[in-house]
Amino acid sequence: MQNCNIRLGFWIAAPGKKRGYEVDTRENAPVFRREFEVSNSFQNGRILICGLGFYELYLNGHKVGDHVLDPVPSNYLTRINYAVYDVTAYLKPGRNTVGVILGNGWYNPNTKDEWCFWAAPWRDCPKMTLKLELDGREVLCSDESWRVGESPITFNALRNGEFYDARLEMPGWCTNGFDDTKWPPAMRIAPPGGDLEQELQPPCKVLATFIARPTEKFNVYDAGRNLAGWARIFVEGEAGAEIILRYAERLTPAGELSVEYQDMYIHSGEFQTDRYILKGSGTEIWEPRFTYHGFRYIEAKIRGRAKIHKIEAREVGTAFKTAGEIVTSDSTLNRLQSMTLNSYRSNYVGIPTDCPHREKSGWTCDVMLAAETGLFNFEAASGYRGWLRILGDLQRRSGQLPALAPTGGFGFNWGSGPAWDSVLFSLPYDLYLHTGDDGAIREHYDGMKRYLDFCESMATDHILFFGLGDWCPPDWEKICPAQITSTGYYYRDAKYLAKFAQLLGNKADEIRYTVLADSIAQAFHRRFHLGGGRYGTGNGIGEFTATGCALYHGLVPEKEKFGALEFLIEYAEKTEYACDFGILGAKYIPRVLAENGRADLALRFFTRRQFPGWAHWIDLGMTTLGEMWNGTSSRNHIMYGDISAWMFRYLGGFRHSWEQPGKRYLEIQPMPVVSACRSEYCRYLSDWRINGDEFEIDITVPQGGAGLLVMPDGSRHILSSGSARFRCIVDLTFSPVLRSHSELLT
Repeated sequence: MQNCNIRLGFWIAAPGKKRGYEVDTRENAPVFRREFEVSNSFQNGRILICGLGFYELYLNGHKVGDHVLDPVPSNYLTRINYAVYDVTAYLKPGRNTVGVILGNGWYNPNTKDEWCFWAAPWRDCPKMTLKLELDGREVLCSDESWRVGESPITFNALRNGEFYDARLEMPGWCTNGFDDTKWPPAMRIAPPGGDLEQELQPPCKVLATFIARPTEKFNVYDAGRNLAGWARIFVEGEAGAEIILRYAERLTPAGELSVEYQDMYIHSGEFQTDRYILKGSGTEIWEPRFTYHGFRYIEAKIRGRAKIHKIEAREVGTAFKTAGEIVTSDSTLNRLQSMTLNSYRSNYVGIPTDCPHREKSGWTCDVMLAAETGLFNFEAASGYRGWLRILGDLQRRSGQLPALAPTGGFGFNWGSGPAWDSVLFSLPYDLYLHTGDDGAIREHYDGMKRYLDFCESMATDHILFFGLGDWCPPDWEKICPAQITSTGYYYRDAKYLAKFAQLLGNKADEIRYTVLADSIAQAFHRRFHLGGGRYGTGNGIGEFTATGCALYHGLVPEKEKFGALEFLIEYAEKTEYACDFGILGAKYIPRVLAENGRADLALRFFTRRQFPGWAHWIDLGMTTLGEMWNGTSSRNHIMYGDISAWMFRYLGGFRHSWEQPGKRYLEIQPMPVVSACRSEYCRYLSDWRINGDEFEIDITVPQGGAGLLVMPDGSRHILSSGSARFRCIVDLTFSPVLRSHSELLT
């Protein structure tokens, strides 16, 4: 639901410090307050609010709700998100006080960074708009009658951190009777520019709290795993003593905090650093409000006389409900599933991101590669719809897309390309399959057409040469050429759009994009087919990914498919299942093998303990997925996270139907290449095990659901709501991975 014409109150800000066209580089967090009267007869009260970049809302001394880092970012020139709170329980008859604190967030990014957010066209000082309604009637809105003060938050920047001076606290500032006569009135200010729309995705919240244990030296504390969030400290000491908190995901060999690979793109201010100055009144408890960090380790240094009693790690992220769970008989796969979930939660803090420390950016390819994992594990559809709107709002009139969303302007001429841009097509497709809702297809249909027009203008004989290619391979000298992966996604996008046109009843577009896809396929085969099923550019580089790309996208003619698959299998065996591919091949190869009956071979890549292999990260002590196969650079990326979706699809067996999308119908076709697997998705249960040579599965279909079960022996069973058990005999001779787990058979 969009509310493009809604009006809350006036947009207000703290009195300005601007000179000419200079942006207000305010670093403190202003506070706003207003007292008002409430009658005795009201039944329901609600507040509608947008505070940019972030806000916290208070009524009569209490924080309203449990949201953090609200609202989620957007392209502020086009749309702005507001939240609605039921505040009935916070109000009382007679005098009341409402208070708001504003942080800089994404709206006023004052950090010089590699991606030029500090020069974003929307950037301005923190501002807010608010309306209070009682029984549907407006009784208060934001205007110049509000008073503005300066909070104890003396500095806040999303990528730097937050500084707090507890000596500046103002007890009772958001309660009745506080003396604000010396505070100046709020200033009415121009709105951000975009339409106000109610935020419909779940908010960010504190998802979990862990005790951070002190390590042996250097005042470093260990949260136990990599995560996104911040520290909450319990300290005692003299007024003016300072606690300095620095965050990182790794330590040096000596045990000191290491920000290697993390801070190279931040060019002003401290990196991932919070500071707290004590007021000197017993045990003081503090945590930041308007920043978050990616970390496992916290360095806590003390200046002055103070003692740290305890440090907690607060995990923060978008509060999606759980949609699915999967557990297998293979402990390595279970560990990788846990690491994937940790990475996913760390990289969905309001928007989907690449990493929670170094960049915090919504790189489009990372979103595309992890979307199915997100939708199998979480009820994430509303979040993805919101993020797609950001991407759609950023599309240029030419059809060109940026590499990240939101963006202040970076990423149009480097970093984007068909493999990244394909998220505009694949994400609406995934949303339709998982939810049955074609809203994203309809909303972005015209944008998809503009994008394919842009690609046609960039193509030479239907081949595209721009884009990053199979990013982050184990050997950059052997990266699959971008022209192969880019053209592969160009074909896939044309196929998507033809399918969407058919869904929407647009016959002319269906024909047009079917013809375009066929032309791309013919050009791809002519240029890149090397004979014997192999694909590449003829120099021997990247042929593993190139052939996987051709098979994954459906670009291999029927007569060549056997040869292409045979090449993949031979290459995999020759290299002992080394992950000789980057982030694109990491999705192509395991899926192509499973789709062609060799899920057992795909598992070998996942469970390979040597470099390069997914399980190698386990042996490096990582608790999240990496950016590089050797564990360098970021250790909390989600771009290799399709492994979880793979497990749901091929071990759990959950397949969606284009003809019957959503949760009312599923095809379940498990592949028994481990000894047992229990998976649940949207209340469908697939719970199977191998007993000798017998495959046995318990199936549960929720009320109102239906499906089709395809057993390993090829038998098919129509499913209706309820539970049932099925059995068949399986031939284990074609499953060496299963045979290697024979000690687990029950």
